[in-house]
Amino acid sequence: MSEFSLRGFEVSEFESRTARLQKVMHEQKVDAVLFTTEPNVRYFSGFFTQFWHSPTRPWFLIVPLEGKPIAVIPEIGVTGMAATWVDDIRTWASPCPEDDGISLVAKAMNDLPKKYGRVGATLGIESYLRMPTNNFLELRDKVESEFVDVALAIHNLRQIKSAAEISKTRQICRITNQAFDLIPNYAKTGMTEREICKQFRIDMLSAGADECPYIIAGSGPDGYDSIIMGPTDRVLNDGDVLIIDTGAVRDGYFSDFDRNWAFGSASEETLAAYRATWEATTKGFEAAKPGNTTTDIYNAMWSVLEAAGALGNDVGRIGHGLGMELTERPSHTATDNTLLVPGMVLTLEPGMNYAPGKQMVHEENIVITEDGAEWLTERAAPEMIIIK
Repeated sequence: MSEFSLRGFEVSEFESRTARLQKVMHEQKVDAVLFTTEPNVRYFSGFFTQFWHSPTRPWFLIVPLEGKPIAVIPEIGVTGMAATWVDDIRTWASPCPEDDGISLVAKAMNDLPKKYGRVGATLGIESYLRMPTNNFLELRDKVESEFVDVALAIHNLRQIKSAAEISKTRQICRITNQAFDLIPNYAKTGMTEREICKQFRIDMLSAGADECPYIIAGSGPDGYDSIIMGPTDRVLNDGDVLIIDTGAVRDGYFSDFDRNWAFGSASEETLAAYRATWEATTKGFEAAKPGNTTTDIYNAMWSVLEAAGALGNDVGRIGHGLGMELTERPSHTATDNTLLVPGMVLTLEPGMNYAPGKQMVHEENIVITEDGAEWLTERAAPEMIIIK
């Protein structure tokens, strides 16, 4: 038996997603919702292709108040879309700068019943349109209904994962853990950040990852000062600390966690900072249960870091949602206050500045269950691993 679940989803998954959206559409009084970005188009259709890396052509999916989605896409994608559960597929020869699908989309939306006279699009928080602004303004003029923002409603729908989605996240977390566990076997002083990350990428792909689009690394004498750059050609020396943070993907779903190592030795100050972030993750996990909020998680973790002498946190949050995208809503902040419900997949990412020019960040992945939370990652060691 394969250690991996079947790729993709049953049609019932997309039927359920669409039905949940249509319920919200009735509540928010919109007749249709227009999607233009890869994650949202894929979420409601199952259309999964690397061709989104080409920015030339726009892609559109319309979910009506009743019935199945309507795809309005370039001709080049018709075979792929026909393999999904969507059967109403309208195409044009793209690229066509003078009318890149705008008339087709406008007609499709205008032909739908107008119960409320409003149509939705992801215009607001943590969203974008992936189409030229001028084209959207033209579309807004051509569509007979008023455009309204539904970004937050879409985030809220997608942040509650199905059992099938959680299974995919669990698999990529396991793959990532396996590759992380191998690092102490080959990483050594004299290697560069880039060399270590290259082998790490190979190990994730060998274990079953489809791609590893996000691998960062930071290192320095007894600490590091950046968690979003690298890897670089910096050579690891005795007394250095290395962090690697990764987002790997299998079947369209991300892992997102990090690990820290010291080479040769580390100061007690750095080891204590590591223990603090590890303990903060424990407290965050304990607070991660239905009925609590993301702010409860934040407060549980930050109280540990503050007690350990944290000088601050430059990241702006200490965890977030996870799924089809490397980072999704919500965020663990002092003011987010998103209610935790079963099915939410989250990262716990406590981090702190513990000395001038030195940060310590730790990250794990969890899912909210009916009575608490479950680790999706195999936890890091409670004491920093020192590579001799």
